[in-house]
Amino acid sequence: MTDHLRRVTRALLSVSDKTGLIEFAKALAAHDVELVSTGGTAKAIAAAGLKVKDVSELTGFPEMMDGRVKTLHPKVHGGLLAIRDNKDHADAMKTHGIAPIDLLVVNLYPFEATVDKGAGFEDCIENIDIGGPAMIRAAAKNHDDVAVLVEAEDYKAVLDELAANNGATTLKLRRRLAAKAYARTAAYDAAISNWFNRQLEIDAPDFRAFGGRLIQSLRYGENPHQTAAFYATPDKRPGVSTARQLQGKELSYNNINDTDAAYECIGEFDAKRTAACVIVKHANPCGVAEGLNLVDAYRKALACDSTSAFGGIIAMNRPLDADTAREITKIFTEVIIAPDASEEAISIIGARKNLRLLLAGSLPDPRAPGLTAKTVAGGLLVQSRDNAVVDDMTFNVVTKRAPDDAEMRDLKFAFRVAKHVKSNTIIYAKDLATVGIGAGQMSRVDSARIAARKAQDAASELKLAEPLTKGSVVASDAFFPFADGMLACIEAGATAVVQPGGSMRDDEVIKAADEHGIAMVFTGTRHFRH
Repeated sequence: MTDHLRRVTRALLSVSDKTGLIEFAKALAAHDVELVSTGGTAKAIAAAGLKVKDVSELTGFPEMMDGRVKTLHPKVHGGLLAIRDNKDHADAMKTHGIAPIDLLVVNLYPFEATVDKGAGFEDCIENIDIGGPAMIRAAAKNHDDVAVLVEAEDYKAVLDELAANNGATTLKLRRRLAAKAYARTAAYDAAISNWFNRQLEIDAPDFRAFGGRLIQSLRYGENPHQTAAFYATPDKRPGVSTARQLQGKELSYNNINDTDAAYECIGEFDAKRTAACVIVKHANPCGVAEGLNLVDAYRKALACDSTSAFGGIIAMNRPLDADTAREITKIFTEVIIAPDASEEAISIIGARKNLRLLLAGSLPDPRAPGLTAKTVAGGLLVQSRDNAVVDDMTFNVVTKRAPDDAEMRDLKFAFRVAKHVKSNTIIYAKDLATVGIGAGQMSRVDSARIAARKAQDAASELKLAEPLTKGSVVASDAFFPFADGMLACIEAGATAVVQPGGSMRDDEVIKAADEHGIAMVFTGTRHFRH
């Protein structure tokens, strides 16, 4: 690919975000570039003392229909789309008085921001840009001759090339900018279409698009031979994508995935009701607890599986305080994420230069609607977020014995956690803390046994006479297809069970529970997580 230099003689600027606009326009003018603009952009440039031609002077038509029609004109699109080396195109430009436009600067109406601030339907519609995407796509298609800018971050790259090439741009830069331009309009249209689907309550539209803005290029993906990047979507859900990283190394792909898992789980615990801590390893909670305060919750969560917690991710539902920060720094931890942190806590964490501290500002709403997506070969699986929460469920007692108050409290706690553990899931809980977690097994019986074994290991570590599964409650993310899984939990010492119910053998499972004097409740809600 040769440099294929194209001198910029005329630029059309039409931006809603005017960050850096005047400085950029001044630099263009210094290269003898004629400035053409629209509406508020033209006024801003003129107010800075620069010579600017309004687009209506170029087209011979005034802006009309409240600005909906101003750039949709052959003298604009002809100037962008004309192939400079094509004689027929050159003749048409001459015949119709079309001047070439060599540089287009457009950032779109702030549709995403308008939706984000909760604007009404009509306001959102009015912030759908039409002329902008049309011009962007035209300029990007004709990138052999035209450079297109869709955000202020690229102003410097263009100015550097103009300075280096006597007022011209290279084909390499124009192609890069064109690719970015198409991605921007695609993400913009995706945001609009998904908003429309939500307004119309369409769950399965004929076409589904997703778009995002790059947050971070990552060193690699799950493994070093995989490439990866992190993108923000328009929904602004509090979490790792919105958090401020105060310190520590750059987050890796696995750090981001695990931190998201931890913060989504901690969102189940209302900070006004309780202090809570979640410790995650490989996207699964390895310890979760509520406590009198954060340090109490952290110690209880750590006691569940201190071995797995080494090198883990810690999420808090309240601002991180100094006592908790001191306790956390006693072992190696990869990431801490919390809504906020005290200055003392920040200082304590600061002594561990590789420990990442993320402040998300607020907790994710577990009830909030939204979409999740995963790729399969040749396709996407898209579903609504699992926003079923314990506080909205009815716990129906199906056994002769009902849970006592302490058991019911722990059953609700355990079922909150089960939602965030990979299926098949078994959670043993006692005194508002996990005491055994079995995750991701092909057999629910194996999950029950693994969780019990981990509780035994924790008991040895803590020098307890018996594992804390004795006298615990147990939660299953889906129904027990046979009584054997529940019997394994009873053998481990569980006295009460919560499960969705719905198996053909529910009666058999209930009978087995009654025979062992176990209390059981059904929720009617399943929490598979694959």
